[in-house]
Amino acid sequence: MFEILNARMEHSKEDGYLGHVEFKVNGHEHPYEITLQSPKGKNDWSYALNFLNESGKEEDIEAVEELLEEDEHFDLLVDTAMNSLEK
Repeated sequence: MFEILNARMEHSKEDGYLGHVEFKVNGHEHPYEITLQSPKGKNDWSYALNFLNESGKEEDIEAVEELLEEDEHFDLLVDTAMNSLEK
């Protein structure tokens, strides 16, 4: 369903965790970017979802928002970003 294009995560004591994942969704014309933020990197993630390069249909981004409400989809993106974090 999601094709990951790029992922990165940074961590600082002041800001916590800040990550970005660029991805495509099967059947959607335009790719997306999700920005993830968490003070501790646990279950307290906030996010912003946007089209990556150019705007697409509002229905498409709403459909992705619905997918992200399902924990497995959201967790996949968080895990992908966390796995890119340099240890």
